[in-house]
Amino acid sequence: MFTWIDSLVLVSYLLLSVAIGLWVSRGKKSFKDYMFGGGSMPWVAVGISLIATSVSATTFLGAPADVFGADMTFLMFQFGAFISIFVIGFLFIPQFKKSGIQSAYELFEMRFSRSTRRLAAIFYCMHLLLRTGILLYAPSIVLSRIMGVDIRVAILISAAIAIFYTWFGGIKAVIWTDVMQFTVFFGGGIVVLIFIAQDVGGFSSMMDLASQHGKTKWFDPSLDPSNARTLISAGLAYAVLETAIRGGDQQFVQRYLSCKSAADANRSSVLSMVLGVLVSIIFYWVGAALFVYYKVAHVRSLPEGTGVNDVFPFFIVESLPQGLTGLIVAAICAAAMSSLSSAINSLSNTTENDILCVASKNGQSVKRAKWWTVLWGVLGVGAAFIAASQQGSLLKNALFFTGLFTGPLLAMFILAFFTRKMMSVCVIVGVLCGMASLTLFNGIPFMGIEGPLTGILSWPWMPLISLSVTIITAFLLQFILLALKIKKT
Repeated sequence: MFTWIDSLVLVSYLLLSVAIGLWVSRGKKSFKDYMFGGGSMPWVAVGISLIATSVSATTFLGAPADVFGADMTFLMFQFGAFISIFVIGFLFIPQFKKSGIQSAYELFEMRFSRSTRRLAAIFYCMHLLLRTGILLYAPSIVLSRIMGVDIRVAILISAAIAIFYTWFGGIKAVIWTDVMQFTVFFGGGIVVLIFIAQDVGGFSSMMDLASQHGKTKWFDPSLDPSNARTLISAGLAYAVLETAIRGGDQQFVQRYLSCKSAADANRSSVLSMVLGVLVSIIFYWVGAALFVYYKVAHVRSLPEGTGVNDVFPFFIVESLPQGLTGLIVAAICAAAMSSLSSAINSLSNTTENDILCVASKNGQSVKRAKWWTVLWGVLGVGAAFIAASQQGSLLKNALFFTGLFTGPLLAMFILAFFTRKMMSVCVIVGVLCGMASLTLFNGIPFMGIEGPLTGILSWPWMPLISLSVTIITAFLLQFILLALKIKKT
């Protein structure tokens, strides 16, 4: 039960988040200060911020649910993350730093055209807005149940505070609140593990019982591409998605550019991967511990019909002592606010730099960026409200849009890095074909339409498909247009 002590802990945390935002907003800020922290942010803080942005509240709640219902095989995602770190470190970060860009998609105007840059920015904004809506909505379901408030109220509480401190402090507020939020998030997972271990006979007993019931299985060498829980899917195909996010997402690029040097940016990237592994292990073990707690040791019983997604929220409310429940709810809020603040700050930068293509970066740019922050925050809340009203599978829709946008965006970066005379029309047509290709394998989930090849490949393959079709189409069209041009002459 959520008591007044829990409320005090939660409110104290929320006020601390606001205080940090106000503290770092002191003094007059240039556009570079507001968006990039003056290009002098500590790489450790940036690395923590990168992982805080990545994990979100869905990790806090979804990872335990996944292991409770299955096992730890999605830990193989870390193989993909490991591969992506090398690609980002050797290819993306050096290119970003030496080109002098202020946004990820500015590079497309330098290589192709302004229209290509704007198209990429629009696709990115669409993808991030949809993702933000889901990342706000998912934890709010739990928050509304635990706190006994309407889901829309839960969404508004997290959103209002994140918008407030981001509006005042810019990227500095986002990064430093991310550091605090990650600490609460990570600490919350460890506290839950300690609490459960005490009730089931200690860590050794908990681990043995989890292993005996198959919850510690984390490796599957199968080469079946239709199964997402195999090495070839979760370990290798997922590397494309991880590279697309770490290399083509403005949230990441903006943090790389906030570091003093390429070396510092690489350090922050590696640190985020290491912390990502630790976070995954902790929260997968929370799921295994919950299984032992309820299904093996029978410390307490679950209500009839409790789904895997409801087990952890039920544990938070019914089994944790007063004060600790408030801390865990604060951790959920922390993850939700981290996702939103990072998104709206990056969307603001993308709007100013890549859609409006404003050349001068004076005080007016900072004012506009602040209002774009508010506007995107409001739109993010609207997207969360829409997600709350949907009847279909949010997971399927989210995975569809992830593959739809991330693969083609990564393809555009590859074309920008390795070609010098690619026509912009070829890139644009390639992107559109890459996006359309996913309907063959994934259909259109939000419309209830299945593709003719649905089920052949699991969801980690979707970004690889759209990326491959984008690149192949761009080169084929370039070849055809050049051949026609030669023929005419």
